[in-house]
Amino acid sequence: MPALLSFCGRPLSPEQITLVRDIVHDFPTLSLTELSKTVCELLDWRRPTGALKDHECYLFLQHLRDRGWLSSLPALRGTSARGPRSIALNHQSDPQPPLLGSVPDYAPLEFDLVSDAAGRTLFKQYIHRYHYLGYRVPFGAQLRYFVRSRRFPEHILACLLFSSAAWKMAPRDRWIGWLDPARRLNLSRVVSHSRFLILPWVAVSQLASKILSLVAQQLPEDWLSVYQVQPLLLESLVDPQRFSGTCYRAANWIHVGTTQGRGRMDRKQNVPRHVKEIFLYPLHPHARQLLCRLPESYPA
Repeated sequence: MPALLSFCGRPLSPEQITLVRDIVHDFPTLSLTELSKTVCELLDWRRPTGALKDHECYLFLQHLRDRGWLSSLPALRGTSARGPRSIALNHQSDPQPPLLGSVPDYAPLEFDLVSDAAGRTLFKQYIHRYHYLGYRVPFGAQLRYFVRSRRFPEHILACLLFSSAAWKMAPRDRWIGWLDPARRLNLSRVVSHSRFLILPWVAVSQLASKILSLVAQQLPEDWLSVYQVQPLLLESLVDPQRFSGTCYRAANWIHVGTTQGRGRMDRKQNVPRHVKEIFLYPLHPHARQLLCRLPESYPA
């Protein structure tokens, strides 16, 4: 393996690299999932909540093997098949009667944090069935919401998914103005709005921009409660071939540029380019200054 490696933006010491190599060599019967958990436990690779970063480590070990640096890494095996998981659809996600009107007809809106198995199953079905990108297992930290009307709580109006931010996006990084050390330290304070679905039978004028305005007030409290990290900035990508981004502009999100058309895992730059518009929403009046700092602590 090379002498310089990093995990989640943090350089690995020679001792850590040696430990990873020795674990893979000394425990050939462990699955890749088991190896990931073992490495995380021994190197104390954890989230702010204390949970292991085993998913990130799984991808990290795969990357090392694909580059030929861990030839003894076991073949993929485990409890689930490799690749996207299929989503079983049932009647719960079938189309519903139309919901028409304007935002005042459904106010106040509520953001129902999805935390139980039944809710997660329904959320996956809705996203897989009605969102043009379908459902994929989110990378890193994640929160899911159902948007409901307090007046009609039996109806779900929209689904929102928030997840870990992109590692690098040049227009975003220029807008923030941070250097690599600050980005490595503070990236967890940037949250990606990775899925936004208003269900197709919901035709409520100005609902999208209202949701974006309100969730920016709700999310920071929930993210802090679940992950013990105070977010400072939201980011979202909009496909200009499908959407104009009007609702983001109406909710005072800031357009900062476009992506290079590469996905999170497109390391070799061989995936066809498909640029997206980048929108940001500061959650603190001094978000840029705080993200650029290397502080001991942050204000609440």
